Amino acid sequence: MSLQPFPRLTGDRWVGDTPPAVAPGLPEQSRPHPGSAVRPRLRVLDGLRILAAVLVLVHHYTRRELWGGDAFGWLTMVGRYSWMGVELFFMISGFVICMSAWGRPLGGYLRSRIIRLAPAYWFCVLVTMGVLLATGKPFGGHGPGLSQILTNLTMVQTPLGSQPLDPSYWTLWSEVRFYLIFAVVAWSGLTYRKVMNFCWIWTVASLLAPGSGLPVLDVLANPDYSPLFISGVCFYLIRREGPRVGETWALLAFSWLLMQRWLNDIVQWNTVKGDRLSWEMCLAVITLCYVVMAAVALGWLDRIDWRWLSTAGAVSYPLYLLHQQIGVTLLREWHDDVEPWTLLTASIVVMLLAAWLIQRFVERPLAGRLKRFLERRPAAPRGEAAREPA
Repeated sequence: MSLQPFPRLTGDRWVGDTPPAVAPGLPEQSRPHPGSAVRPRLRVLDGLRILAAVLVLVHHYTRRELWGGDAFGWLTMVGRYSWMGVELFFMISGFVICMSAWGRPLGGYLRSRIIRLAPAYWFCVLVTMGVLLATGKPFGGHGPGLSQILTNLTMVQTPLGSQPLDPSYWTLWSEVRFYLIFAVVAWSGLTYRKVMNFCWIWTVASLLAPGSGLPVLDVLANPDYSPLFISGVCFYLIRREGPRVGETWALLAFSWLLMQRWLNDIVQWNTVKGDRLSWEMCLAVITLCYVVMAAVALGWLDRIDWRWLSTAGAVSYPLYLLHQQIGVTLLREWHDDVEPWTLLTASIVVMLLAAWLIQRFVERPLAGRLKRFLERRPAAPRGEAAREPA
């Protein structure tokens, strides 16, 4: 009986005859139990999901133009930079999508993405539609049109040129593009080499896209945010293969360098809008996100395994979908009549409660039904089953 020199996770099992007592770089609680095909849940990622969603919420709810000035002191300053919760979301997506696609056929991978994204999204679109139709203010005194509503239900309103019902939906197009191009490598089954080749090709495409004059390449490569998704994939490969693979760290470092370059454009865009940001502060915040994700990849945060984090992580998606258009609309309605800290606290609590209710009573039941629908197989023609060999 022999073991590989460096024990590795392949799919859901360890290479070798028996799992090691403690794998290098992976604490004991991150290992599958012997004979188990179930991946242990990384609850620390759930905690990072809800943290990222709350950071984005704080950014939208504390902006100076909403309150006519600095209404929250230190929290207003935090909110100026907490939009980078989106960047953390993208890194988490790279990690989680690579992890969930490993060992899964292409059809299963695509179905899992639809089941994960669609039910909560459809419901939140309808709720947001109801609020906009009731108020009409974000659309100049009239509610959204029927075509706009129907187009938003597709989740690809951005490439179709339709205005999103909630401005936060812009990130969904980046996510969908990542899912689709990652499906290409997932099609033939994931291996370390295939995933690394995919990441290098995507990196080169992202470098060439801005000056290529090819809109299709620019759309697919998504150069502004591809370094974040690629970094998330690299972090998962470090988690899976161990910290000794130098190529993965090299690509991760190169992705960080590309990310800081595109960060200049984002800072300039916000400055044009009137919010002068510090590039150095933005770089420090995103670098901190990299450090935290590295700690997850190396297993240093596996002790953060509180059960409630699973619920919090599940709530983060409907919270993100629901918070901006509805929350900002209601804050504008009441900010002259309610003390700012009271209104802000009440708004956050209401949004968290609404997101939990959606996740518990809408998303979970609908996801189960959608799963059964998508996995339904056509019945065999009459008499065919009898001819099949036993």
